Amino acid sequence: MQHDDDYYSLYQKREKVQNKHVNGFFQTIRRVTLYVTLAWFFLAPWITYHHRQAIWFDIPARKFYVFFVTFWPQDFFLLSWAIIVAVLALFFVTNFAGRIWCGYACPQTAWTRCFMWVEYLVEGDRRARLKLDKNPWAANTIIRRTIKHSWWLFFSFYTALTFVGYFTPIRELAPDILHGNVDPWSLFFVGLFTFGTYYNAGWMREQLCIHLCPYARLQGAMFDDDTLAIAYDHSRGEKRGPRQRGDDYKSSGLGDCINCQQCVHVCPTGIDIRDGLQLACIGCACCVDVCDAVMDKVGYPRGLIRYTTENTLNQKKTRILRPRFIATGILLVIMASLLSYTLLTRKPLKLDVLHERAQLYRTLHNGDIQNVYKLKLMNLSQQTQQYRLSVGGLPHLQYTGSREAVLRAGEIKVIPVSVELGPDQIPRAFNTIHFTAKALGTKDEQVTTTSRFIGPMSKGESHE
Repeated sequence: MQHDDDYYSLYQKREKVQNKHVNGFFQTIRRVTLYVTLAWFFLAPWITYHHRQAIWFDIPARKFYVFFVTFWPQDFFLLSWAIIVAVLALFFVTNFAGRIWCGYACPQTAWTRCFMWVEYLVEGDRRARLKLDKNPWAANTIIRRTIKHSWWLFFSFYTALTFVGYFTPIRELAPDILHGNVDPWSLFFVGLFTFGTYYNAGWMREQLCIHLCPYARLQGAMFDDDTLAIAYDHSRGEKRGPRQRGDDYKSSGLGDCINCQQCVHVCPTGIDIRDGLQLACIGCACCVDVCDAVMDKVGYPRGLIRYTTENTLNQKKTRILRPRFIATGILLVIMASLLSYTLLTRKPLKLDVLHERAQLYRTLHNGDIQNVYKLKLMNLSQQTQQYRLSVGGLPHLQYTGSREAVLRAGEIKVIPVSVELGPDQIPRAFNTIHFTAKALGTKDEQVTTTSRFIGPMSKGESHE
């Protein structure tokens, strides 16, 4: 692997990358992935579910709607859990197939490709754009670049509008933007993300991947000699050099690489894959497709640049199943399964029981022992619910307080109650009881929380 310090300097002037348009097998896969991800991003906010936006992160109300599931602040641990699963999945995929996330699904890559496609349509391919660069103040250059930047700004604005639409209902936001009635904060964030998209995808491009993306810095810890990555086959390609069609180039010591530089011209980060695996390689396979096309033209076998492993290039056996890969996979399956089970079995109701701390128990005038509790009931569903409260765990418990409660969607209500028991009916000083809240009209929507009923300590009874 090439040392990045030898290739990049943080203080060197950026050389603008004008990459060539390329088609091929892997670019077709990338286009399909791009269409699917962009279509989902732009269309998802417009989907409705139960008369509201299906995916809506309502920050002021502290509610996240994802179709039939509502996430509340109490569910923050689920978000943390999901992030851990995503990180494990990234480690697992990277250890197996390198940076396919960067090349096929990363938002920076997707939006940069859209901007580059607009650039290709308006200004032409690499050679035409280089010609425009030599005449920046020519009328043709100014017209074409004005059109290009106008389309970039429009796409950036639509991206920002859609993104903010996940947090502010887009069916209200879009008309307000058009009529100039939008609130200042929404307008600020639309403007901020418009600028961010335009700057990152239009101007930063590969610089963000090379200098700012932390994933690029971590890839060395995830790769090993059995990781599938894009590589140039030195044993087959060297020595490089041009030749005439039909020449016996092997006798002159030449390899299959004709040194056409096409792999460099199509690279969106401007690297030469023949120098080895580099931090700036995003695994987009542009060099693979263009090299295969060149090999077809000169009549050589494909695969001079291909997805392969370091062990395969060194004539060693590649192991798919290796300890780190297996361990990460097992951990990923366990974590994802537990998260899925938690989400599927998650009940839209929570009950917390708080025992009074100031006084553990009270002795009433009739001799009964009383414990006071606060029942914190949370309705996590998306509609108003009526609940019935009850207590159990010991015989002859007497419940005093509200037995029913009505809560709106997302409402939290604290209900003070007390429980009494005769002194001769208390088995020990600390007794386990449970409170139950059941939603009326449903069979399974109920939750039970354990607490303690505390009474006087009998003779010979220890604190344990």
